[in-house]
Amino acid sequence: MAKRIQEIKAEFDLASPEKKKNLCRIYAADERSGVQALIRRVEREAEKLLKEYARIERMLEYEKKYDYLAYICGIDEAGRGPLAGPVVAGAVILPKDARILYLNDSKQLSPQKREELFDIIMEEAVSVGVGIVSAQRIDEINILQATYEAMREAVAMLSPVPELLLNDAVRIPGITIPQVPIVKGDAKSLSIAAASVIAKVTRDRMMVQYEELYPGYGFAKSKGYGTKEHIEMIQKNGPSPIHRATFIKNFI
Repeated sequence: MAKRIQEIKAEFDLASPEKKKNLCRIYAADERSGVQALIRRVEREAEKLLKEYARIERMLEYEKKYDYLAYICGIDEAGRGPLAGPVVAGAVILPKDARILYLNDSKQLSPQKREELFDIIMEEAVSVGVGIVSAQRIDEINILQATYEAMREAVAMLSPVPELLLNDAVRIPGITIPQVPIVKGDAKSLSIAAASVIAKVTRDRMMVQYEELYPGYGFAKSKGYGTKEHIEMIQKNGPSPIHRATFIKNFI
């Protein structure tokens, strides 16, 4: 007696990728439309997974180029453009065998996926550093210098000390470690993508907390960026302690 389709589906759901291939071969002769649809779905998922592994390998181009070094660090920032809140930098050293699927430039990921990947990165990374520079400091030294400062702070937190920095586009002054700036690096380097997620999630969580401290500005929703609603709230309520005076001078 043939197995019920639900039983076959349960087999697939519990199987490893290799076992799923075998199951597809085993049930290929089963002519029931439900079984054939299940096989087609599993084969599509397997194809997508192979493409994802290939994408991840492409994102390891720079890590492989400098594979003779023991510790390579990716660096990225979040929050250069907002009207409020800090600029945050992430620095991440991944193990050489790291293959974190679906990791990408944080801007290309949903908030839920970023949160999931944040936890995976924190668990798998050799070391993670986070640098945070306040809105007041941004006003004092300008956003570019504040970004560099956050990046230096993030790198200083790392242990072991990295032998090479892969940076998203910039060259950080005041650091003696060799650096490789990569244009759009958060989409080309797995290490930089990891740093991008760490910086973005850390900053977004801070802005949600600021919503509780300074209600009336919609920080949890806008994350401090200059949305129409946010600008209207500044004009209505005046600036909060975390607004960047140099960024909002044209709105008040």
